[in-house]
Amino acid sequence: MDHIDHDLTTGPPPIPVTILTGFLGAGKTTLLNRILQGDHGLRVAVLVNDFGSINIDAELVVGVENNVISLANGCICCTLRDDLVQTIMETINRPEQPEYILLEASGVADPVGIAMTFNSPNLRDRIRLDSITCVVDAEQVFAHPEYPQLMDLKLRQIACADMMILNKVDLAGPEQVSKVRNWIDDHFNNIRIVETNYCHVPYEILMGVGRFDPARTVTTEAAGTNDDDHDEHGREHSPGQLFSTWSYETDRPLSLEVLREMARKFPGSIFRCKGIVYTSDAPERRAVLQVVGRRADITLLDEWNGSQPGTRIVAIGAPGSIDTADLRRRFDACVIAGLESSTC
Repeated sequence: MDHIDHDLTTGPPPIPVTILTGFLGAGKTTLLNRILQGDHGLRVAVLVNDFGSINIDAELVVGVENNVISLANGCICCTLRDDLVQTIMETINRPEQPEYILLEASGVADPVGIAMTFNSPNLRDRIRLDSITCVVDAEQVFAHPEYPQLMDLKLRQIACADMMILNKVDLAGPEQVSKVRNWIDDHFNNIRIVETNYCHVPYEILMGVGRFDPARTVTTEAAGTNDDDHDEHGREHSPGQLFSTWSYETDRPLSLEVLREMARKFPGSIFRCKGIVYTSDAPERRAVLQVVGRRADITLLDEWNGSQPGTRIVAIGAPGSIDTADLRRRFDACVIAGLESSTC
């Protein structure tokens, strides 16, 4: 799932895209509603097959134009037309360009074809496939065993994913969750699994854009009760579990080659990692590291423009799962290799 972009210096940076996949009823629409109505500070474009499935509060709607609903928090919701490339081009060419795009695949769709669309020459320099995220209903994943083709479809959706959201874990219970995890382990290696209820997933994990602040604790919601702490029937539920963060900073250069190899073998406990990197290979320019689940990107950007070169990286993982000593050894090895290469 590795993808390495070496150079990006002309024009604006490509807009990151997440493809959201998962079988019918897994919770994709619940997740999209949270994004559309969330206070995340990002202009997110959500592309859906049907407006009717999205429960948008009328008070948040500031405009409706053809197949686009504009919301007060800067997000827009668009219906997908037959031509996916055309829909994306129209979305990114809007006067207020989105900072992130979430595309909901049909519950019975194989996401491979959608992902291949992003290889279109018209899109290649305009957008970046940030991740393919699969939502799985922990309680109902084994339903209808009499239709093996349904189970095959669910496996294909997971196989395409960089990260998996295991939803409704409270309803499923610990024994069922363990059974699902064993089933996943029997078929795949090193899948990142985020356990949750009501698709309460931190924005920092789902959309790795903007403010990664290692000084603040990452949670699915702020502590306390708010409107999102109730389901559609008014039942209260917990705001979600805490997620661990770890940061790394150095003013010494890193080896791009060693960093690239390390990113391919990132620990399975890490959901997302990003940061600006100072490299010995191109010390005059900033590099960006993006790791989402099993997908890793390293991109060279513009020059430092007078700012002090340095590396600042933040990682987010499951609660209590980050081996800080191991991560530091991995990045320190990139620094040592970078120092060696800069003196050759």
